[in-house]
Amino acid sequence: MSDDVMLSLMGITKTYNPGKPNAVEVLRGVDLELKPGELVALVAPSGSGKSTLLHIAGLLDNADAGAVQIGGEAVPQVKGEGKRTALRRREVGFIYQFHHLLPEFSAEENIVLPQLANGVSERDAKARAAHLLALVGLEHRGAHRPAALSGGEQQRVAFCRALANAPGLLLADEPTGNLDPATSDQVFDALMALVRDSGMAALIATHNLDLAARMDRVLRLEAGRLVPG
Repeated sequence: MSDDVMLSLMGITKTYNPGKPNAVEVLRGVDLELKPGELVALVAPSGSGKSTLLHIAGLLDNADAGAVQIGGEAVPQVKGEGKRTALRRREVGFIYQFHHLLPEFSAEENIVLPQLANGVSERDAKARAAHLLALVGLEHRGAHRPAALSGGEQQRVAFCRALANAPGLLLADEPTGNLDPATSDQVFDALMALVRDSGMAALIATHNLDLAARMDRVLRLEAGRLVPG
């Protein structure tokens, strides 16, 4: 693996219910490299294993076989869970279809809290939150709680929260799938601006082929393997 690769997946396999009649082999030797600054679309039908692939890449799940490296650092699969957790908190940001913001906290506080958990000072965390909110056009909404925000605004705040600790790798699972087409385009523009501004590597699963076409590369998950889209 070259030094400028942020994420490397090598020979990743995953089977659910192995050894049983209802066993399902969802990943069959997946290989993938993502470079810093690269925005890659992952296109696959529901149930094909794309969420599983994202969870393995983001150290939320273990592969049955294969290797994961993040930022050139080899990741232990089962042993060394403490190292996995530390690496995930430091290098990986997640975005899901639903925003999962903490309802009792403001937009700004939702972005500040992950930074405080990583040892950032409150002053620096607030400055980072203000910067991110401005990038997505929400600098005037920082004091509002999620219930006072529109769906598109909530998702943009979720983007900011995922980038709060400046991860090197962003993973997103249908990040605009819960939005109407017009809002989806607006929110995706904000996501692209955040990724380009940060220089991170991003792997984004989507059913929206128009959005996928705007990324640097499109990959399809077919029969448990990645192929060019």
